[in-house]
This record gives sequence, structure tokens and C-alpha cells, in this order.
Amino acid sequence: MLAAGEIAPDFTLPDHDGRKRGLRELQGGGALILYFYPADFTPGCTKEACDLRDLHAKILSAGLKVVGISPQSPDSHRRFREQHSLPFTLLSDEQKNVIRAYDVDGPLGIGVRRATYLLDAKGKIVDAVLADLRIGRHQEFVQNAIAAREGRNA
Repeated sequence: MLAAGEIAPDFTLPDHDGRKRGLRELQGGGALILYFYPADFTPGCTKEACDLRDLHAKILSAGLKVVGISPQSPDSHRRFREQHSLPFTLLSDEQKNVIRAYDVDGPLGIGVRRATYLLDAKGKIVDAVLADLRIGRHQEFVQNAIAAREGRNA
């Protein structure tokens, strides 16, 4: 896993509509929650995505955006977003190039580690959490990021 203080590797991947999207474009000059997850429609990944969906208004009000990355196809991501009313971008990394660049490839290259990064407006990693099975740690991480941003903006 990449460490706080490192510059987040730039990338371009297709989104849930098949459009190529770059990291800097997705950031839009602001901070970003970038999360990696194993697969659409699995119980743990669905819970994580729905937690982010339920926090989305607070995420936006704190001046943050959220983007998810997994190795499923754009079509799978589109269906996943529609089924769970996800308001954020999902990116498809079918070749796992970005997953490897962020050092969240699964053991022996199998699967994807569940990881969440907080990037600042300049693309530097501010903080990160890696918790494969403890999905609640990711929700807590995002809530802490929101609180820190709200405290800074108060």
C-alpha cells in the first residue's frame, strides 16, 4: 500500500459509461476519496458502496469527491451503480494496472485488497486505510476525513 506523503500515481480508466477518465480530471482541483474494492455485487463491496452512498451528501459538503475502482467491466459498474443508486464514479481496471500502481493487488495477484486513500487537491496521499474484511474501518476513515475537512472549514 502506498504511504501518506507520496504522490498518487496518475491514471486514465474507463468509467461506468465507458468514458475515459483521468485522476486529475476526477479530482477537479479538489480532494478525493479513492477506494479500491474487490468486486461489484458481492456482499462486502455492496455494503461499502452503500455506506459511501449514504454518506455522499456529507462527503460533498466537506468539499470531497469519491471514486471507486475495481477490475469489473464498465457494464458491470453501470449495473451496480443503477441497482444501488450510487451517485459517484466507478472506474474499470480490468488489467489491474492501476490496482498494482497503488499496491493493492491481492496476494499472488489474485483479487484486490480493500483500500481507501484520501488525496489532497495536488494529488498527494494524505492518509490511507487497508482493511480487507473490516468494512466498517473504511466508513470510519471516510467519516474522519469529513470531520477533519469540516473542522478546517469552520
